[in-house]
Amino acid sequence: MSLRQVAQHADDLTRATAFYRDVLKLRHIATFDPPGLVFFDLGGVRLMLEKSAPSALLYLAADDLEGEVARLKALGVVFVEEPHLIFTDDGTFGTPGAEVRMAAFHDSEGNLVCLST
Repeated sequence: MSLRQVAQHADDLTRATAFYRDVLKLRHIATFDPPGLVFFDLGGVRLMLEKSAPSALLYLAADDLEGEVARLKALGVVFVEEPHLIFTDDGTFGTPGAEVRMAAFHDSEGNLVCLST
C-alpha cells in the first residue's frame, strides 16, 4: 500500500488555494465547485482541501529549512516555531547522525504545517 491522498480543512477554498499554490508553491491539479474540493500535488500524493475535512498536520520536506523559512516570512507567513533540532537519527530513519530540524506555521485556514529537513 501507499499513501494516495490527504484531506485538509479549509474554510475559504479561494484563500486556501492561493496559499497552497502561491505561497507554498504546490502544483494545483483541479478545483471542483460544487461540491467544493481543491486538489494539489504534494510530492506524488494528492492534497485535497475541503470545508468538511478535519484539520490534518502536514510535515513538508525542505532541503534548505532556513532559506524556506526566510522565503515564507517574506510572504507574510508567521512561524509559531522557529527552526530547531528535533531529532538526531540513530539510523532508524536514515543516515546515523543526521539531524532532523523543524519549523512550524499556520496556513491561511489556521491548520498547523511543519517544515522539516
